[in-house]
Amino acid sequence: MDNFQYTILIQWSDEDQCFIVSLPEWGQFVHTHGNTYEEALFNGKDLLNFLIKSAVENNEQLPI
Repeated sequence: MDNFQYTILIQWSDEDQCFIVSLPEWGQFVHTHGNTYEEALFNGKDLLNFLIKSAVENNEQLPI
């Protein structure tokens, strides 16, 4: 399989009082969050791994 690189964007949300994680290559509605930066990064990586695994299992093309 090719090596792909994906963006994990983490931003603090005053409204939600947590860190919001976006995975922009996967679409504008793909988000997770965390109460700490470390938790947000962990959750972002976990979600990214899930999305990749799911796409591969369903023979779907991965975002470039």
